[in-house]
Amino acid sequence: MCRWLAYTGSPILIDDLLYKPTNSLVVQSLHSRLGAEATNGDGVGVGWYDEHDPNPGLFRSIEPAWSDRNLRELATHIRTPLMLAHIRATSGSAVQQTNCHPFRHGRWLWMHNGLLAGFAAMKRDLVLAVDPELYPYIEGSTDSEVLFYLALTFGLQQDPPTAVSRAVGLVEEVARAHGIAFPVQMTVATTDGTRVWAFRYSTEGQSRSLFRNTDVAVLKAQYPENPVLHNLADSTRVVVSEPLGDLKGAWHEVPESSYLVIEAGREELTEFRPAA
Repeated sequence: MCRWLAYTGSPILIDDLLYKPTNSLVVQSLHSRLGAEATNGDGVGVGWYDEHDPNPGLFRSIEPAWSDRNLRELATHIRTPLMLAHIRATSGSAVQQTNCHPFRHGRWLWMHNGLLAGFAAMKRDLVLAVDPELYPYIEGSTDSEVLFYLALTFGLQQDPPTAVSRAVGLVEEVARAHGIAFPVQMTVATTDGTRVWAFRYSTEGQSRSLFRNTDVAVLKAQYPENPVLHNLADSTRVVVSEPLGDLKGAWHEVPESSYLVIEAGREELTEFRPAA
């Protein structure tokens, strides 16, 4: 599958997130501890926001994260208060730039770890459910991008939890018609540049791993000698496919069938259910 990271907090160099942690996303691209595959080398992508433009910047490459020189170059020069980063292990679709995450539409970013099982059988039905005005913006061939455009069709820009719930509900409905028992496996992150939503769900109830960081103020009190922590604002929030390091008490698993909403250092955890 894939690994991903969502960050919101004080402005930080991309390099500090992608390369410097003990179990950074670049390390995970070669040696994932909790992923379905140890190696995630089928592409890399970063989407970020700054104070100059409400629409995010986007870098996507089919190079493995561990050897992408352009990624390393931009990571040491871009500072951002909010970013999504993704390393890809394809579940069958082509290794091409338009299939790399995050996906972008206007000011929105979206990335996905997991798969829609039986996507080839369901694809026609799912694509035909996408709003005709949105359909021309689908560039690649992945199930992840189709799920994004279904969520947009169902109102992602107005009410993300309801839109994702309806999109997942549609996939499960179509899957039943095709005799597919467990179609949805997902951890998803999406953002409008202000808030971040992170979802963990699978039809089978055995979702891919997802973690959130402990409150930074608590960690600073527990580890007063740790310089990395003291460079972070208390409002910093990180959601990851797997922990970026081994600091005891730094990470909490996001529960099965739930979603997080993060804004200005505050987070809310809510149960997630697909809508019929």
